[in-house]
Amino acid sequence: MRVAIVAESFLPNVNGVTNSVLRVLEHLRRTGHEALVIAPDTPRGEPAAERIHDGIRVHRVPSKMFPKVTSLPLGVPRPRMVGVLRGFDPDVVHLASPALLGYGGLHAARFLGVPTVAVYQTDIAGFAESYGVGVASRAAWAWNRHLHSRVDRTLAPSTAAMEDLAAHGIPRVHQWARGVDVTGFAPSARSGDLRARWSPAGKPIVGFVGRLAPEKHVERLAVLARRNDLQLVIVGDGVDRKKLQSLMPSAVFTGALYGAQLAAAYASMDVFVHPGEHETFCQAVQEAMASGLPVIAPNAGGPRDLVAPYRTGLLLTVAEFEARLGQSVDHLLDERARYSPAARRSVLGRTWPAICDELLGHYEAVRRDGRRSRAA
Repeated sequence: MRVAIVAESFLPNVNGVTNSVLRVLEHLRRTGHEALVIAPDTPRGEPAAERIHDGIRVHRVPSKMFPKVTSLPLGVPRPRMVGVLRGFDPDVVHLASPALLGYGGLHAARFLGVPTVAVYQTDIAGFAESYGVGVASRAAWAWNRHLHSRVDRTLAPSTAAMEDLAAHGIPRVHQWARGVDVTGFAPSARSGDLRARWSPAGKPIVGFVGRLAPEKHVERLAVLARRNDLQLVIVGDGVDRKKLQSLMPSAVFTGALYGAQLAAAYASMDVFVHPGEHETFCQAVQEAMASGLPVIAPNAGGPRDLVAPYRTGLLLTVAEFEARLGQSVDHLLDERARYSPAARRSVLGRTWPAICDELLGHYEAVRRDGRRSRAA
């Protein structure tokens, strides 16, 4: 099968969309399929992004920053995308978290008669609310409805995402979750040296991993940073880093970590907290659980499918999140011996090969439906 992936975000930006696309590309290559990636270039003035990734061609389009909507650059579609797709001759076009670039990819695919699968992964409407742009939030849902109603199949990562899409009138929605590397993210990556650097006095370590941007609501962790019996560790980078460092001077800010360093960071924490409610899935929660961490997250969005309350962690209402966060951390620290192995066990079956095989099934389904439509 020949698969063209139109990715709203890709390397050098590392986030949930990029990581999922990388895993899909790895699986396509390993299982004998061919792939093309169409993705944003870096913004003007920054070094150009790679055009070949692991032997796979990456066609780049210009990008622009829209700081009032997202902290990431958005690709601007160009008319020649039709020619790029025609030259590759795909069997299916995979739209990864489609927005502006994805819409261009959708139009090109429809013009060429190629079936489309859209992976809904970014809550743009929720992000807009976090940036204080309510009008943009309403416009984002209108845009989502306009775009997703025109694809052959939309894949949502969680029950909450499926409910949101259905509530906004978006048809043909199926669930496709995300895998996790249970070998790389594991309790065995725990580092005594790292813990000693983070917390020389031996205080319990509570951590967060993610982009430091308004939609993540990392400021809600300030209630933990003010305690002298805990050490807060924040892994990640982004537009809010300086503001958060000023707000939480006692916290350890590591910057963005990857690979073995990221795995060691997760495993060296005692409790993981994800404070933002605008997650369609929340891969960081899944990676934390694979690392043996009990998790605290809002009772909203993707974490509702991942965290089993009082078994693998706790889900708090958004309205009471900060008020209940401290006592929730204390509970998980007291009961960590029970929660930690349960969290690890809960994700052991969610491997990327199994999840990507499901995706290939969705590709085949839209191809089959397309052949039937043409034959009718």
